[in-house]
Parts: sequence; C-alpha cells; structure tokens
Amino acid sequence: MRRRARPGGGRQIDVSVTELGARGDGVAKSVDGLVFVPLSAPGDRLRLRLAGEKRGGALRGEILEVLEESPLRIEPPCPHFGPCGGCQLQHLEAKAYSDWKQHLVSTHLMRHGLDAARVEPLVQVAPGSRRRAVFAARRQGQRVSLGFHEARSHSIVDLEACLLVTGTLFRLLAPLRAVLLGWLPDGAAAQAVVAETETGVDLLIETETAPGLETREALAAFAATQNLARLSWCRKGDVPEPLAQLRLPRLTFGCAQVVPPPGGFLQPSREGETALVELVRGAIPASALRLADLYAGIGTFAFSLADPARVLAYEGDPEALAALETAARQPALRGRVAGERRDLDRQPLRAEELDVFDAVVFDPPRAGAGAQVPHIAQSIVPTVVAISCNPASFARDARILIDGGYCLQRVVPLDQFPWSSHLELVAVFRR
Repeated sequence: MRRRARPGGGRQIDVSVTELGARGDGVAKSVDGLVFVPLSAPGDRLRLRLAGEKRGGALRGEILEVLEESPLRIEPPCPHFGPCGGCQLQHLEAKAYSDWKQHLVSTHLMRHGLDAARVEPLVQVAPGSRRRAVFAARRQGQRVSLGFHEARSHSIVDLEACLLVTGTLFRLLAPLRAVLLGWLPDGAAAQAVVAETETGVDLLIETETAPGLETREALAAFAATQNLARLSWCRKGDVPEPLAQLRLPRLTFGCAQVVPPPGGFLQPSREGETALVELVRGAIPASALRLADLYAGIGTFAFSLADPARVLAYEGDPEALAALETAARQPALRGRVAGERRDLDRQPLRAEELDVFDAVVFDPPRAGAGAQVPHIAQSIVPTVVAISCNPASFARDARILIDGGYCLQRVVPLDQFPWSSHLELVAVFRR
C-alpha cells in the first residue's frame, strides 16, 4: 500500500530507514549524511522532502511517499495519529516497539561503558491508563480546540478520541470545551492540567484571562455537574486559586493519604506507580531502617518505604513538600517520615550527610542528578536505588556511581507512556 503526504518545497530524496533513533524517528543514510524521519519504521523505503536540520546537524525529512512498506508497520489505531504529538509510534508493530524501548536503555549504558546485560525485560503499562495529562486549549471564533499540540508545532489537535488517557479524563473534554468557550476571549489560550485522584478529578486551568463573577459561577456549576474533587485557576507561574472544591483530592501512598497541590506532579498511571514502588521496595534490605528519599515530590516512595524504616524526604518544591509534610503528620505514620526543603541541584547532600543512611533512593527530573550523584558516589551508603525518566542522564549518573565503587545489580525499564519515546527505569546499586 502506498501512502502519500502533502507535497511541498524542499529537495526530494529516496532513502531506506535502517533503525529508530532515541526519540522514535526513523534513521536513514543519504549522501548528505543522516536523515531523521518522523513516523517511519525500519525497513521502509521512502521518498522524502528534506525539511531542514535537526539536532547535531543531521537532516530532518518529511515523508512524501512510502515506496516500500516495512513489515514492521501496522495500521495506527487512533484517528489522530500523525498530526497529534501525543504519540509517535502507533504505526510500529508491538514487538518491534517493545524491543526498541528495551534497546534504548542498553544503548545508553554501553555508550558509557556499562554492562547492558544488567537490563531486564521491559515492563509495559497498557494504553488508556494515563490518570494525569496536560491539555492545550485555544478559542478561535465560536470553537475551542482542546487536546495535545501537533508535533513540532503550537497548533492544537482537537481530540475526538484518545487511547492514552483514562475514560474519566477523556469524557471531561467535551464539557470543558463548553466552559472555556464562555470564558476565553477569541484567540486566547489556556492549559488544563487534569489528574484523576481516588476522590475525583483535580483540574487546574492556567490562562492569562482572569475569571469574572459570571465565569466563576459557571465554573462552580461545571465542577458540581462533573463531580470534580477540586477546580483551580492560575496565571502561568502564579500560585493556583481554588475556585470550587467538593472534597479534597487524595492519593494513597503506603498508609498515608496525600492531598497533592493543584497541577502537581504524580506518576502518570496507578499501574506504573505500583510497579515502580514494588521495584524500589524490593531493592531495600529488611535491615535498612534509615532511608533518604531525594527529589521526594509528594512522597510516592517515602511513604511506601516507611514501614518499618524511618525516611527523611528531601524536596525543593515548596508546594510538594507542604503536601508531604501535612501527610507525614497523620497518626498512622507514627513520625516515620519527615520532610526537609533542599534544592539538590544547588545544595546537594554531602557524603558525610548521606553516610548515616542505610539506603538512598533518588528520583530526579529528566536532567538527572548531576550535582548530587558525585556525593552519593563518595559516600558509604550500602544500597542506592535510582528511578529515572531519561536513560541518557541515568547512564551518565550510573557511570559516576560505578566509578565511585558501586556495583550495578539490575536495571528494570518501565513504559508508562505507550507509543512515545519516554521511558522510565529503576536501577539498584550496592557497595
């Protein structure tokens, strides 16, 4: 079957795709060098339009025609696939997709001279399980587009279907469009951060257009009709203002009930969170009674590890730390979790501070723990567990730990973002 895309300007070339790059684009060789081709598969023969340079000086190509289709191609299940930036790999056969994700971790480890044999089979979370998402919105005339951005564009794909998020979150989109139509002036943009908690949906709307009295009444009615737990508003970067709260949004970690801040980070799926927690708990020896949780967030790991151990949780974000500390005061925890505000990029824990712990858990942002890891490597902590959402920064940090005397025991990759290049992992290091 031959598929054609809209032709346009730019030089045309024919190439064969040989592999997938780290971001899910196909990679082909040409007389001009490497060409990265979105929405392609290994084995494709393609006619491309060269569309400018990509990272590192490589070229980017747009598919004009599939001359010969790879046997790894399948029909994408979502009608929005292609333009929508929410997924990049729905066109790839399931085993080829999982093999590629598994290979991502091994590739980055080998680039740093590390043992890829420590990488275990990929753990996959099913589509339709995302309980947290960030949707973009824009009003244009009498229509509000609400969904994900197009790939490499500020344009919005107005979602009529989505195979990523839970049904609860997707069913919220249509009534939310109606509310935003009555709120936003023509041309105005907004962002909706939605999270499905155990007590209902927590919704934060970010927009420069402040809600007036009539809009606030409409939002309160919307929250009641949709049975939201909480609805908040803010301008980007400001402290959110709750506009309606039927009940507190709650999440359970261990024996703690946590109320997350509006728009706060949480693991994208319950299934993925459970898998991560079980892997971390399984790595901590029963004899470890003093634990440090670095980049602790709202306490996903700290509360799950606080039996029988005592956990000191370090977090730089004040709203996340406040949620953690409030939950830590619950009687069921008996004081086993304490929080401390610490920007670990600017003020990492020194080796002598870490030496008092039996185990350290760290879950940094995508950039990794570049400032903190050298101090862990100099410490005498017997067990270190790393959680990462970026195999590249993880491999760099792992190299530092190993050079400091740690042994990498296992790496378990976990796919919480189906059909994308995002990948998480848990790794265990011991002295």
